[in-house]
Amino acid sequence: MDLLLLDLVIVLAAARLLGAAARRIGQPPVVGEILAGILLGPTLLGPFLGDALFGPEMKPPLQALANVGLVLFMFVVGLELDQKLVRGKGRIAVTVALGSTVLPFVLGCGLALAIAGDHVGGEKTLSFVLFMGAAMAATAFPVLARILTDRGMQRITLGGLSLAAAAVIDVLAWTVLAVVVAIAGTGDAEGQWKVALALPYALVMFLVVRPLLARLVPAREKAGRLTPGLLSLVLIGLIGSAWATEWMHVHFIFGAFLFGAVMPREGAEQLIHEILERLEQLAVLLLLPMFFVVAGLNVNLRELDLSSLGTLAAILAVAIGGKLLGSYAAARTQGVPGRQSWALATLLNTRGLTEIVILTVGLQKGVLDNELYSLMVVMALVTTGMTGPLLRRIYPDRRIARDIAEAERAALGETAAHRVLAVVPAPPAGQGPLVDLASVLARAASPSEVALVHLRPYPNGRLEVGTGLSSELAEMAGTLQELETLAAGARARGSVARVVSRFAADVAAELPEVTAGARPDLLVLPADMPGHAAVRTAAECRVVTVLPPGRPDTADAGTAGAGTGPVAVHAGRGGSDAAVHVALVLALLDDRPLVVTGGGRTGALVRRLAGLGVAVTAGEVPPGALVVAPDTAAAPAGAHLLVRAEQDADPVDWAAAVAALRAVPAPATRS
Repeated sequence: MDLLLLDLVIVLAAARLLGAAARRIGQPPVVGEILAGILLGPTLLGPFLGDALFGPEMKPPLQALANVGLVLFMFVVGLELDQKLVRGKGRIAVTVALGSTVLPFVLGCGLALAIAGDHVGGEKTLSFVLFMGAAMAATAFPVLARILTDRGMQRITLGGLSLAAAAVIDVLAWTVLAVVVAIAGTGDAEGQWKVALALPYALVMFLVVRPLLARLVPAREKAGRLTPGLLSLVLIGLIGSAWATEWMHVHFIFGAFLFGAVMPREGAEQLIHEILERLEQLAVLLLLPMFFVVAGLNVNLRELDLSSLGTLAAILAVAIGGKLLGSYAAARTQGVPGRQSWALATLLNTRGLTEIVILTVGLQKGVLDNELYSLMVVMALVTTGMTGPLLRRIYPDRRIARDIAEAERAALGETAAHRVLAVVPAPPAGQGPLVDLASVLARAASPSEVALVHLRPYPNGRLEVGTGLSSELAEMAGTLQELETLAAGARARGSVARVVSRFAADVAAELPEVTAGARPDLLVLPADMPGHAAVRTAAECRVVTVLPPGRPDTADAGTAGAGTGPVAVHAGRGGSDAAVHVALVLALLDDRPLVVTGGGRTGALVRRLAGLGVAVTAGEVPPGALVVAPDTAAAPAGAHLLVRAEQDADPVDWAAAVAALRAVPAPATRS
């Protein structure tokens, strides 16, 4: 007994310390808890000290405590499984889930057939092959939910879609695992007929037990709280359900999960909250870490050799490649953009908790040997650990912040206008072409608005109350009148327009702050504007730089933009998607032909746009054309507009872009 208590102290302390360390470096705590078990086992402590602390006589009581924690955990998973997730996302979630399950399952079965001779006997081959497929296809729904919550992604479409898909994947994986356990656990006639009771048992749980459990809701409301008697009924039902499935030779995790799934949902929010509040503390703080540490104790990396490393490489390739490619391909078939598809695939590659549970079942049922179990645990750690860093690279925090802001506006019933911010230099009276350019670009989206920003420097010397101040205020009033005249021209082209003007002690220093505060979707500003470089660098949105007409190698961008000549765009360079899209907007909305010049993908792009009905050709820049180019290190000769893509830009969907531009109504008047 003294050794058991000492083991509990060591296990809990190691789990808490390494779990906290994992959290500090941006990893789920389960990664640290499994590592704690590996470090406490024979891998680090060796056979002597490891056996002295966690010898064969200590593992059964530790495993028993771990199994109790697993029962509570699987009940919590079933209880927290939001069945509305699948209904809310529908066809996309199911399609992504199938792609994320079928490809890794098939590849896992193929790998299992290749290595079965080294790890299992002939009578276990079928269950081993199916088990490896299920293990490769699993996604850790609880860990995924924790990752999304930590980043606030549960409030955006990508987060909801990944949770919905993971819920479907869980159902598919547990179904296959139930078949595997049934095959592996039926060695006699008695076992066979017990397994046949599993389906009727599930029907009884949904059709009989679920309505009975619904009576807990009025009982809790009558008592005003979750009484010990009500909690005892829940625990009795939970443990009884776990026992029943274990007796049927279907693992106890299914009974626990099923009991959580049939708990009442409608009007039971307070009841569920109080049950979770009571059980999660016991399960998450004490018993569940015990389960993961005990799982790690069974890992012995000392026994692995070079052939094991080859098997590990194959396991990682199948597990990661199958998940990423299957999820990505399925998402793309449903029209999910490329960046979001890769982010979704990365999220569904998370394994963690669910994978360790599956692997533990396989080890207990004799489907996995110790060597393969150790390799699969390493795979679970790698796939779980890579999710956070890879997701930050694919879908950075600033993208998530924009998505969250859009979701919050949608929740409030607000429709955010597409904002084009035009920085107007002095004197405003001569900037009509620049404002015309901004208003055309604004019409590409609906609803939209044009904001004209003008910063007027303070006069030299100190302002005094009196004539000097009155003179400056008069000049500011005149500037505002000129800006309002420009805004009227933008309104005539069909855009909502507003004016922002103020004094600035240092225009170059204050302009980045003003533009960032406006949070535009597109920024238009002259290249010779004070502070242009700082604004361009700091802006997260798309930036259109208007080159000055005084350059010997370019014409007046505004003059060219106001005409009817062609629009030419340089393609095949970095950021050219954004430049081509701006040129496409100007061409289609002003009824001008489009010429694509440059190398690389020019031909393919022209064929793509021509197939969508755009009047486009490939060739040299014609005389009198408005020339648009990507904003790269060196602007090409003759360019009028330089376009820098927004940060973390997605590739342009040309079919959708052309369709949206053709749907833009013509303005009532033209300036």
